Amino acid sequence: MTAAGDFSITTHSKSFALASRLLDARSRDHTASVYAWCRRADDAVDCCEPHERATAVARLAAEVDEIYRRSLPPTSRVFELATRGIGAGEGDDGANDPILSRFADVAIARGIPRTYPAELVAGMAMDATDARYETLADLRTYCYRVAGTVGLMMAHVFGVSDDAALTSAAHLGMAMQLTNICRDVMEDWHRGRLYVPAELVGNLASRLGEPLPPEAIAAMSRALRVLLAEADRYYASGDRGIAALPWRAALAAASARRVYAAIGGRIARTGYDVTAGRAIVPRGRKWALVGQAACRLAVTAPLRWFRRRQPRVPRLHLEVGDVALG
Repeated sequence: MTAAGDFSITTHSKSFALASRLLDARSRDHTASVYAWCRRADDAVDCCEPHERATAVARLAAEVDEIYRRSLPPTSRVFELATRGIGAGEGDDGANDPILSRFADVAIARGIPRTYPAELVAGMAMDATDARYETLADLRTYCYRVAGTVGLMMAHVFGVSDDAALTSAAHLGMAMQLTNICRDVMEDWHRGRLYVPAELVGNLASRLGEPLPPEAIAAMSRALRVLLAEADRYYASGDRGIAALPWRAALAAASARRVYAAIGGRIARTGYDVTAGRAIVPRGRKWALVGQAACRLAVTAPLRWFRRRQPRVPRLHLEVGDVALG
């Protein structure tokens, strides 16, 4: 595992760090590289001044374009864009950015379609412009861009035995993002962001920057109930694709799914109270959920053996319209 990738995944997501420990060495290294690049993209927008965000998004989009110029080896392409000043902040030496270089290598080696990282950057653009979410459909688009695409990229990292599992991979990422949104309502509010759709809570966006109005707490609780029910629907779809993954990747995905769903369960036990503090799953409980995931996979092992189709890089790629949940 890369030093930069290991630091990023361990520092920013304890749940994903635990799941990554269940992977084989190659998948773990590639997962760390993808995760580190996604975190890098997120930080590029979140950690700059508001007037610099459009430039940061444009830089990320230019990096994606350069990665997929196949006339040069991935590392050489990254060096070329960095020496032209693309992909590096002012005064930085982008050619020495191991996160960008390693992601480029993984993207090419595992055949990750350009549309997935490009859509993720489009999701970063929504954050950069403080997009407002009027409807649940608007929020689904955002969740697909910033998390469904991550699930699809991981399907390429792990390989799948059936391309039909790609939709489930996107849905699993979207379910986790919906859970994150419900967990982080107050944190996002204090940062001047609101992801909960207006159709569920009314026009609260105009109150951003102020303390959360007391009369909005009940509306938020009702909205979280709706969003977590939506997440459960996406988790159920995600479950249907796990059997198409290699066994250790299936265990990692199933474990992460259970841990994130448990976060939603803890939110529900507070009565969906956004003022109750950040929902956390203790380490011991996480390992118990890993054990449950392993037992569940053991039950389905005969079906996996019967199919005996080897996982491979997916031959299809999806667009946002392909992952609608009926």
